[in-house]
Amino acid sequence: IRETIKSHIEKERALFDGGIKVLSLFFIDEVVKYRDYEQADKKGEYARVFEEEYKLAIAERDLFDDKYNQYLEEHKTEEIHKGYFSVDKKGKLVDSISKTKSEKQDSTDISAYDLIMKNKERLLSFDEPTRFIFSHSALREGWDNPNVFQICTLKHSQAEDNKRQEIGRGLRISVKCRGEDKGTRMDVATLEDDFFDVNTLTVIASESYDSFSKKLQKETVESLSDRPVILTLEALVDRVLTNEKGQQLTFTNQSAVDLIFQFREQAYIDKDDKITDKL
Repeated sequence: IRETIKSHIEKERALFDGGIKVLSLFFIDEVVKYRDYEQADKKGEYARVFEEEYKLAIAERDLFDDKYNQYLEEHKTEEIHKGYFSVDKKGKLVDSISKTKSEKQDSTDISAYDLIMKNKERLLSFDEPTRFIFSHSALREGWDNPNVFQICTLKHSQAEDNKRQEIGRGLRISVKCRGEDKGTRMDVATLEDDFFDVNTLTVIASESYDSFSKKLQKETVESLSDRPVILTLEALVDRVLTNEKGQQLTFTNQSAVDLIFQFREQAYIDKDDKITDKL
């Protein structure tokens, strides 16, 4: 938690003048470690440690510039973190793994859900105090928020699919959140040589995650190196696509022609069939 806060503040300070809001995401194994209803203040171990460590971290804020200093003082420590989990019929947060699908659909922390899953624009606003999010596993589906620059895994995920999904919550190109060009994607076209200085995901986790992250990086680089520059019929015909339900589609010559036509219409490829940045 301490290392995540430290990394967050370093990144936040670096991107603050550029109008890019920084978010950090914690994956935890038990809700009680964040929200403990047996305690008077209902704070679990992780929430308590987070607030203590955050206060210690910003105690050195005299080292920061005045505008960023003022930003840090705008909100109380209790306001800058939120937990997104399933809730039971009594409104208490619970481990989503113990809930059935129907129960999860019927009982959700509405305020946190709306902010984190639906109101992306609000979450990315500097007026919204939330900058740190704690979750169990409920963010695996539907999450489409950019600007997560730190992921901390306070849990042990054995399955590689789980690790891939969790790390994937931060693999989004960031967007600008303030100024006339608010909403602009901080992609290569915008940042050019500074792209990776801005769009870097830091994972704070166990050794198993460290090795997995390195493996994922290697796989990503290899897949990108194989990515074609020009979309041709030869690159598509007989290629098999598989969706999340396991259903497969094999491209025929006609379906490949249709896809290339649609991609031209959507400007995913140009008149010479070169893949554009939009894709």
